[in-house]
Amino acid sequence: MHPLRPSMTVEEAVAHFSPGSAEVQEVYNEEDEFVGYLTVESISLAMQRGELTRPILEFVVPEVSLQDQEHQTSSRSQLHAFFQSPISGIIFNSLYDGVYITDDVGITLFINQAYQRITGISEEEVKGVHMEALIKQGIISVSASLETIRTKRPVTLIQTIRNGRKIIVSATPVLAPNKEILYVISSVRDITELIRLKHELDSQKLRRQSLKEDALERPALGQGNIVVGPATKSLFQLAEKVAKTDAKVLLQGETGVGKSMIAKYIHSRSARSKETFMELNCAAIPGHLVEAELFGYEPGSFTGALKSGKVGILESAHRGTLFLDEIGDLPLELQVKLLKVVEESQFMRVGSTEVRHVDVRIITATHRDLATLVREGLFREDLYYRLNIVTFEVPPLRNRKEEIVPLLETYLGKFNEKYQENKTMTLECYEWLTNYQWPGNIRELANLVERLVVTTYHDSIDVGDLPSFLQQVFPASEPASLKEAVARLERTMITNAIHAHGTTRAAAEALGISQSAIVQKMKKLHLRVENESR
Repeated sequence: MHPLRPSMTVEEAVAHFSPGSAEVQEVYNEEDEFVGYLTVESISLAMQRGELTRPILEFVVPEVSLQDQEHQTSSRSQLHAFFQSPISGIIFNSLYDGVYITDDVGITLFINQAYQRITGISEEEVKGVHMEALIKQGIISVSASLETIRTKRPVTLIQTIRNGRKIIVSATPVLAPNKEILYVISSVRDITELIRLKHELDSQKLRRQSLKEDALERPALGQGNIVVGPATKSLFQLAEKVAKTDAKVLLQGETGVGKSMIAKYIHSRSARSKETFMELNCAAIPGHLVEAELFGYEPGSFTGALKSGKVGILESAHRGTLFLDEIGDLPLELQVKLLKVVEESQFMRVGSTEVRHVDVRIITATHRDLATLVREGLFREDLYYRLNIVTFEVPPLRNRKEEIVPLLETYLGKFNEKYQENKTMTLECYEWLTNYQWPGNIRELANLVERLVVTTYHDSIDVGDLPSFLQQVFPASEPASLKEAVARLERTMITNAIHAHGTTRAAAEALGISQSAIVQKMKKLHLRVENESR
């Protein structure tokens, strides 16, 4: 091998520090004059900083400690002898999990047969190759080994292989007595297979119950398949029983959990299923208009009223079901009129003295605590007890994780049909969304799926297509130092800028730094831009 020259880059010099070689290399200029020493420690430091293109002259030292050199060489030689021995190959190849071993600067030394089986990568492709080069070639997406070399701590991350498979890589450093890294050993598991098996198991635990309510005859109800999981099984069993009566039902739960869907389900299972289902959100329109919408009005009752008057929702629901959503927002003065309907099945239109009779089943819902509103004088106690014959506590979606994937599939099919698309989701995307907390519940889930169907350019929706706020689903561990915290912040800001602007030049301009600065930081953080022209 040619001697080291001062003009060589760090990347070119790495090959001179292959396993078994000296820990210190002499550097000579073009006239073959001695310049100084280049140590494996300095090369390792340069690699950690991402300074692969810097000349090694910047890292050359005039002298080194021979005692330290001999000590490190001894430790490394002993470990290297083990890794090269036949017994190590027998041990590592007997493991079911993949094993990947690099030296202290990230050069591949060994991969076992399980790793080749899991990834489809052969030993000939990677042995003796630096991890950074494998990333550049697109063989792997990120390197746990390089991150371990940088932090000197165990690292676990999800890595994408060139064939699209996802693997979990856990890298652990092997340290010398002076705490310097000698080797990095990574264990590898196939996350794609693990996720597939998990979702197969989850799907076996679920049952889907089709809503049989003459859906083709009543499409206005907007019903499709109802997903029933362990957290809602008892709820729908009770709904099935209560539907056969005219008992008043109060549905309580967070916004977007599906209270309207349950109300429609109860109506569809009742003796009134052939009649009208009417719905009014008491919080969606101003208080002074709720009365007119609910009870109707006579001609000339108020400014802006129709000359012919108007039939109210209550009257339109005669013999059917009336669903009053957000009943907790109904003004107190209207609660008195509603109480009369509940107790005596009669009411008067706005501006009229004529008492009208109505036969209607009333189902109410709220995301507020009605008992608390009663104590605060904001809701009538007598109306509360009249409406609260049967109470349903609808759990939030975050407590119904078994239903998330079936709901995603249901809405994906719905919006594919609506927009004439053929989108699918990867298993990793399903897994990622299963771990999201869904503060907006089913309503947020439906909104997200529609957004993904209409905005993605390819047929397969993956984690990278999700909005930025969803990219941080899994909680990150607390940074161990200020340096690590700053690195994390830099990584997040640069990643978001690249995702938003597409090129390093545009991202650098948005962040207020030079393009060369962002490129250096990306090298340091092992980030890259897909398909950027050079």
